[in-house]
Amino acid sequence: MPTTELLRAFDAQPLLLTIKVASVATLLALVLGVGLGWVLARTRLPGRGLFESLLMLPLVLPPTVLGYGILVLMGRRGPLGAWLRAHFDYSVVFHWHGAVLASAVVALPLVLKAATTAFDQVDRQLEAAARTLRQTRWSVFVRVTLPLAWPGILAGTLLAFARAMGEFGASLMVAGSIPGQTQTASMAIYDAVQAGQDEIALVLVLLVSAISVAILLTSNRLFAVRR
Repeated sequence: MPTTELLRAFDAQPLLLTIKVASVATLLALVLGVGLGWVLARTRLPGRGLFESLLMLPLVLPPTVLGYGILVLMGRRGPLGAWLRAHFDYSVVFHWHGAVLASAVVALPLVLKAATTAFDQVDRQLEAAARTLRQTRWSVFVRVTLPLAWPGILAGTLLAFARAMGEFGASLMVAGSIPGQTQTASMAIYDAVQAGQDEIALVLVLLVSAISVAILLTSNRLFAVRR
């Protein structure tokens, strides 16, 4: 396909939607991951190992299993999905919010693991010294603990963003692949290949790969700083 025709046929909407979905999903994963990471690093929960293993499951489970689990819970007949539909006339199924939810689930373990490790590495003596200055527990966390742990958390967050950008299976099951509405870059690549539009698929692959490489390089530098 000539370059001019390729540019006319190329649709940037899937890539823009991917960045939008990945950004929101990563923000959700960051909030949950930091909170849960602090709990795992600083408290002695009964059954902590099992709890952490359950949170890390999205790393090893097939995406279709995750997508099915979300549908069972959030589908129109699911307990939470039916409640949302009955009270707010809202459903994540076949909506870009469904892609956000699926991407956040698969990205959460990366933030969680990085946050737990980062909080473990914070010098407890510095926190104790801050508490002697009549700082509240929340103030110590915000002013001492979080800034010291932040490079590690940020590195994990960047990995989570890259993972959210590449999410396909679970998002496809929950949100579908509706052009202009829920079709992310990974879905657009799949659809382009199925339609024989290899040039368009290649352009999307190169763009997504370039963004992912930049994210990984930045994340590796942050992990190096932690060492």
